[in-house]
Amino acid sequence: MMPLKKLFPLFFCIFLAGSCVPSTMNTDRNIEKKITGLLSRMTLEEKMGQMTLVSSSNVPEDEQFSEALRKGHIGSVINEVDPARVNAFQKIAVEESRLGIPLIVGRDVIHGFKTIFPIPLGLAATFNPALVEQGARAAAVEATSAGVRWTFSPMLDVSRDPRWGRIAEGFGEDTYLTSVMGVAMISGYQGSDPGDPTSLAACVKHFVGYGAAEGGRDYNSTYLSERVLRNVYLPPFLAGIQAGAMTLMTSFNDNDGVPMTGNRFLMRDLLRDEWNFRGLVVSDWASVNEMIPHGFASDQAQAARLALETGVDMDMMSFAYITQLGKLVEEGAVYEKLIDEAVRNILRIKFQLGLFDNPYVQEDLHKEMFYNPDHMELSRQSAVQSAVLLSNDGILPLDAHKFRSVLVTGPMANAPYDQLGTWVFDAQEQATVTPLKAIRDHYGQQVSILYEPGLDYSRDTDPSGIRIAVEAARAADVVIVFVGEESILSGEAHCLASLDLQGAQSDLIEKLKSTGKPVITVVMAGRPLTIEKEVSTSNALLYSFHPGTMGGVALADLIFGKEVPSGRLPVTFPKTAGQIPIYYNHNRTGRPFLGNETMLDQIPLKAGQTSLGNTSFYLDAGAAPLFPFGFGLSYTTFAYTNIRIDQVSYNQKDTLTLFFDLSNTGKTAATEVAQLYVCDKIGSVTRPVKELKRFDRIALDPGETRTVSWKLPIDELAFWNLQMKRVVESGQFELWVAGDSVSGEPVLFEVNN
Repeated sequence: MMPLKKLFPLFFCIFLAGSCVPSTMNTDRNIEKKITGLLSRMTLEEKMGQMTLVSSSNVPEDEQFSEALRKGHIGSVINEVDPARVNAFQKIAVEESRLGIPLIVGRDVIHGFKTIFPIPLGLAATFNPALVEQGARAAAVEATSAGVRWTFSPMLDVSRDPRWGRIAEGFGEDTYLTSVMGVAMISGYQGSDPGDPTSLAACVKHFVGYGAAEGGRDYNSTYLSERVLRNVYLPPFLAGIQAGAMTLMTSFNDNDGVPMTGNRFLMRDLLRDEWNFRGLVVSDWASVNEMIPHGFASDQAQAARLALETGVDMDMMSFAYITQLGKLVEEGAVYEKLIDEAVRNILRIKFQLGLFDNPYVQEDLHKEMFYNPDHMELSRQSAVQSAVLLSNDGILPLDAHKFRSVLVTGPMANAPYDQLGTWVFDAQEQATVTPLKAIRDHYGQQVSILYEPGLDYSRDTDPSGIRIAVEAARAADVVIVFVGEESILSGEAHCLASLDLQGAQSDLIEKLKSTGKPVITVVMAGRPLTIEKEVSTSNALLYSFHPGTMGGVALADLIFGKEVPSGRLPVTFPKTAGQIPIYYNHNRTGRPFLGNETMLDQIPLKAGQTSLGNTSFYLDAGAAPLFPFGFGLSYTTFAYTNIRIDQVSYNQKDTLTLFFDLSNTGKTAATEVAQLYVCDKIGSVTRPVKELKRFDRIALDPGETRTVSWKLPIDELAFWNLQMKRVVESGQFELWVAGDSVSGEPVLFEVNN
């Protein structure tokens, strides 16, 4: 469990270890003094240059780029990962420009640099923030060895719509899980000292609400009230800022008609004034200019003015600041003090990263850092813990003594590029270990391995390969079919209206099953898919959100029982896309689904115009998902008993202590992800049916029972009420301890004023 001290380090620094404050303040004063000196010497043109972020891959000529660096027209660079070129750029900025201000070099390091970890949605499925932090640290070590000191990660957008391609980049549908995982990733990227050469500045994104894009269509509008923003979408960003995230990125969406890059209330009033965020705010790619097609700005000059007044310090790839701000200052349309404020925020990050003292990178250092054994083992562990066993009739783990001949098939069985997932720019495909390779290398002496791909890629519809795979299945004792999505089918701008398996993959599974042989289905994808039919067709189904470099080894080890599944779903799986949005922590309704309503196929002909149950559900799909948030099977079973709390009534300043006994009731050592949910039964506004408040990974031997205790400060039950104040309201509450979001019996307690 991520301790409170980890989640709120600034709070603890000030109130529990006050001695750390003076040195921090002294450091800040020294930096601010240096910034003031630099600002006093800078021309307006040089200030605008610091506010301009350019992709080196989008500059047509090196000499043109170099000249812009000499003139101070570029303050930061992205998409350059050659250490020699990074040093060359820094040399021009530091040694040939007038003021010698170093560059920040950024890159989208989303779930690894060279060694690739599971996509963030997969990392969330581990429910293991400590492991996520270690993976982010490995990514930082690799990326900084190439000269990269800034990553545009983590994405803290709560997302309840798997049609949205970028759900792959986030931590799922839950506010608390997203907050904890985001803090872990920030801690891993930045390390204990931002001035360390291996420190990678984190950028929390996308501020804010982007995960609620209408219809699951990327870049689309959102309509989130302030209360919903504060209760659901803003807390992960606040947790990230309190954890020390150095930068923040605006989102593409407009909310209630106001594009985020021009949203003064959220960016300046809330982020800067209420939260006191002093870090760097950067626009997303060209989002300053995109306020024009939004219809929020008439031209680039107005867009630049709106973004600056909103509090956006750095313009990524719009070139609006460098081309427009000088003229706006001359016309009196923009105050130069706003520009100074932005440049101060940028320079502060450069000083904190130690770039003024050490702007260069050792050019051969990366050779020792990429794909080192420790990073590869972290990748394997992360992939193991991220895989979620969704169904199993007992065939898993696979008994090599019983099943002597195994057919490996499916388009994802040997797809080294696609199993890496979205947002992978720097990995080498040949370093990927696919399931086919891992099964051959690690288990080929125990069983005979047959291989027929069946389909060449996930969208393939050619039936000829299926026929060959089916014939091969007849000669095997068991079939393992790897299906899912190519990496390009998820991520930014990769939204889908249908979440069914693409191409002829479902047909492949069905025809393999028709042979009478047991079928184990493994899905590798970037989002939840609608797989109800595939679950019913398969003897077991293992779900792996694109698992990264060592995903093949992890999946092979899980299938053959060297490892035991422990992943849990960070997002609800719908039965059909028509149920979306569907998420576990929805608000209570006046007519909740009871489970005994009349369904579509039960309606008699010429039925009267009755309401068929008078509850909130779909006639053809009910109200329940295919699999709930937090769900995941193991190779053993667990029991929760003796659930109790230390009191039945609490004051708002109290801390609730929970005790429960967790038992491994099976024959296999395994890890359970215990989860604590709470419901505020009566509120001044309607409250969610459940909310995750704690979780922990607990390893138990067969037959072992352990008494677990958790502490929950009553303040963590606070929400933004009818008067838009964050309060804990008095009244009755329920809590559940279970292995997923729908299990367990409630325990009642009260909170008093």
